[in-house]
Amino acid sequence: MPWLSFGRWQNRLLLVSVTLLAGLAAIVFAIGADLAIEIHRETVHLAWWSSLFIAPAGFALICWLTRRFFPGCEGSGIPQAIAASLTEDSAIRNRLLSVRNIFGKIVLTLIGLLSGASIGREGPTVQVGASILNLISGKRKNGRIAPTRDLIVAGGGAGVASAFNTPLGGIMFAIEELSRYRAFRANSTTLVAVIFAGLMSLATLGNYTYFGRTPAAVGWPDGLWPVLLCGVLGGLAGGISTRLLIASSRGLPGRMGQFKRERPVAFAAACGLATAIIGLSTGGMTWGTGYAESKAALEGTADLPVYFMFAKALVIWIAFISGIPGGIFAPALAIGAGLGANVALMLGIDHNPAILVLGTVAFLAGITQSPITSFVIVMEMTANHQMLMPLMGAAVVAQGFSRSVAPVPLYDALAIDMLKRLTHEEKERKGGGASSDIEPETVSADPAPPPGSAEDAPRAADSPRPT
Repeated sequence: MPWLSFGRWQNRLLLVSVTLLAGLAAIVFAIGADLAIEIHRETVHLAWWSSLFIAPAGFALICWLTRRFFPGCEGSGIPQAIAASLTEDSAIRNRLLSVRNIFGKIVLTLIGLLSGASIGREGPTVQVGASILNLISGKRKNGRIAPTRDLIVAGGGAGVASAFNTPLGGIMFAIEELSRYRAFRANSTTLVAVIFAGLMSLATLGNYTYFGRTPAAVGWPDGLWPVLLCGVLGGLAGGISTRLLIASSRGLPGRMGQFKRERPVAFAAACGLATAIIGLSTGGMTWGTGYAESKAALEGTADLPVYFMFAKALVIWIAFISGIPGGIFAPALAIGAGLGANVALMLGIDHNPAILVLGTVAFLAGITQSPITSFVIVMEMTANHQMLMPLMGAAVVAQGFSRSVAPVPLYDALAIDMLKRLTHEEKERKGGGASSDIEPETVSADPAPPPGSAEDAPRAADSPRPT
């Protein structure tokens, strides 16, 4: 009678407890991020010139702390979770997902928001959730709770569910983004993680929607053109942004690249100064995640100027090349809202929240190339089921155009490059005598698990194969 096994119930209780801890960490992170953004806003409101000192100092401090004490915390956090789920090398996995990285990712991201950086907490929350569930991976006294990869994927999905209060979006993110190159096997681990992380969010923050309720909708056939236009422009913009971010992650050209290599902390300070100047020139619209500006536009209490999406994209890129921790998931939603506002202007339509929502899902699908995750998350964020079909159409069109520009999705390209670098470093550290399951010369975008392993599974047939 396995259901009477004390060991099995102990493992189940441990999984639930750790999942609740991941949800609690995401909630504390969310509250801290909101406070950090508000403190920065109030500080700059009292003394506008303070941003010219706060941002460079904050960027420089974060860069120094990341390089000195928290390697592996730089960037979004989603590539780290993907890389950890792909590798079979425990040394590499522990460098990406650890207790130190949990603390560092949260603290450094909050300092970045205090400094006015255009970063989000959602990507870091994915790495935090994956790191927490990775703590219970491996063989235990009562047997293995779940395969390590399943725990990492479940932790990432729980992070998205808690960050946006979108449980369906968390499940789809785990399937479509974190399991892109390995077939997702339906099991209770991901469901347990997402459900209990969602329950923790519900018990703490209540049943809220990220962008509030947006009842606006587009009709047929008049709504066809906004859907197609948002999908095309969002896909092209997302694809171009993907190529730019991937190229920037591999090195900046000319003197800028030399400056970053030789003096990374000073380069980060220069990025902070540029962020402050752009923020001041736009009236503070580009600081932070862009959540407040997007929500105000969706509610009809404020308009987004034509330049907003371009200025926001610029400061996101500046934060990305600076090397500080922080996600691009939430800022991408703000760019999408700006795109929707510009599309409405092009079509000669007065303020229409529905078109802003279409722009949001289009750019998100374009930069992540995860259309199902994108429209499910945006639908849950706005609590607007009437927009389901238009959101699906815009997301699919955007994903198609984005892939034509950037064949390799952003997070996957960053994860593969990260695995190459870490694998090479591990081989050098071990004196070249040990080999890893993923060689830096042969790593590709669809690495397979070793035959006969616990995670040996067929890969998705439609996965892109970049060279």
